[in-house]
Amino acid sequence: MEAAPAGRALIVIDVQAGFDDPSWGRAGNPEMEGNIDRLLGAWRRLGLPVVFVRHDSDEEGSPLAAGTAGNRLKVAGEPDLLVTKKVHSAFYGRPDLDRWLQERGISRLAICGIATDHCCETTARMAGDLGYEADLVLDATRAFDRRTPAGVAVSAEEVAQRTAASLHEEFCRVVSTDQLLAELD
Repeated sequence: MEAAPAGRALIVIDVQAGFDDPSWGRAGNPEMEGNIDRLLGAWRRLGLPVVFVRHDSDEEGSPLAAGTAGNRLKVAGEPDLLVTKKVHSAFYGRPDLDRWLQERGISRLAICGIATDHCCETTARMAGDLGYEADLVLDATRAFDRRTPAGVAVSAEEVAQRTAASLHEEFCRVVSTDQLLAELD
């Protein structure tokens, strides 16, 4: 095992089978899974903590409903912590993510997963507000095509870029997988 940069954790949010459901619309970034695998490999090689977050929806008919096939995580291996939630932010899940991180002296978070503009963005905003140094690993997240209230189509790629523009250097740093892995070396 290599020497680990202290105080870091990887937060992998809602990479669940239910997001393959066509009801979400067209998904962007087909490289997300491969980039998350690369991040997981580096974190595990360095002995750094990995947190998986799972959305346990209580909405009737949700593809992410607890106890359904769609609720299954699609990431390999066991996390150091599994957080379950019913809302957007991983900081409102169980067990208490903030407490767990604080107890371990973790101050820098790398955030990835689904959806870029929902749970990843909300978690990154809260991380910044709670005083963490957060990195949103944009090419290790996935967004979906959306429509504005006026009905204007916004592609998944545009959604991701707008999220990046809104967050970068305000709530977190927006980085690529390659950039973050180079920093870990």
